[in-house]
Amino acid sequence: MSKRLQIFSLGGNEVSPVDLKDPKTGKSIIPDIPLQWQRTADTCRIISDIIQKNPDDQYVITHGNGPQVGNILLRAEYARPILHPLPLDICGADTQGAMAYMIGQIASELAVRGTARKVAGIITQVVVDGDDPDFKDPSKFIGPQYSEADARERHDKNGWNVKCYGKDKDGVDIWRRVVPSPQPVDILEIDAIEAFIAAGIIPITVGGGGIPVKRVRPSGNLFECNYGVKFEGRPDAPVYTGIEAVIDKDLASALLGRMLFERARARGEKLEISLTIFTNEDGAKLNYKRPDQVDLRRLTTREARELVDRNIFPAGSMGPKMGAVVKFMEAGGRAAYITKTALFEKTLAGEAGTTIIP
Repeated sequence: MSKRLQIFSLGGNEVSPVDLKDPKTGKSIIPDIPLQWQRTADTCRIISDIIQKNPDDQYVITHGNGPQVGNILLRAEYARPILHPLPLDICGADTQGAMAYMIGQIASELAVRGTARKVAGIITQVVVDGDDPDFKDPSKFIGPQYSEADARERHDKNGWNVKCYGKDKDGVDIWRRVVPSPQPVDILEIDAIEAFIAAGIIPITVGGGGIPVKRVRPSGNLFECNYGVKFEGRPDAPVYTGIEAVIDKDLASALLGRMLFERARARGEKLEISLTIFTNEDGAKLNYKRPDQVDLRRLTTREARELVDRNIFPAGSMGPKMGAVVKFMEAGGRAAYITKTALFEKTLAGEAGTTIIP
């Protein structure tokens, strides 16, 4: 008998609301902790609805952390005269803990409905290749916006890579920091994730795409890691150290699905896995935001692959999501969905979102 597992990949905006404006000044509002808790509570109710309707399924929750890491970096920027800066792997670890704590309130939402399910976060390290080409030409924009002069000053003083992000409403160039976004290749805590699932616990994992780490190659039997930390012993030992990068959370979620499927198959178990990417858009679209825009409601994996290979989707938004679901489906996924949390049921009915089938 097949078991069914659903992976829900939540955007960082499922915890932190976006596009808030001060009604008096019209200026953007950075959501404070109460606003983030309220947004998370709304998300937890929707996820709990799904779990209640499908009580026999197993679940894994992953999440992005873009707004949250942006806040950490902005805070560090203001505190630079008195406090040390934070590397990206530590930022990722910080957000994994805090966001798992908040998303974990799904357990409370289910408890008051009379449904007992435990939810727990796993601080997750995701391995990348230190020779990934994105380390030579970083592509991921992070943090606040700057003028070209300010950005170049931070490049000179802080060693940042900076690039032009676009133009503002007045046609002036906007510059931002860019960091590597390498491909995920392994998940170190996969055994713990499987143990949680087997115990009936819903794991919250690969948060923010995972803490980026690379394997350390020894010199003889000596491993030299970050900050002067050294290990000495067996030269074939698996030793890892953090690296300055940001991993795409949907690619990490697709990798997680593939690994769970392959490990179950190796044990002779039948496991059907679906991946749902929750985002701000009602699915993927052709000719996005143009008069001839077309909703893509249902695609085969082959059709989706052809669109991805043609670079139909924007690189900074839907492109990575479509690329992730295609990789997931090609690895044996049962189905994949791209939709808003509130539209999940309509997506299953083919009335909203985008559904990818084998």
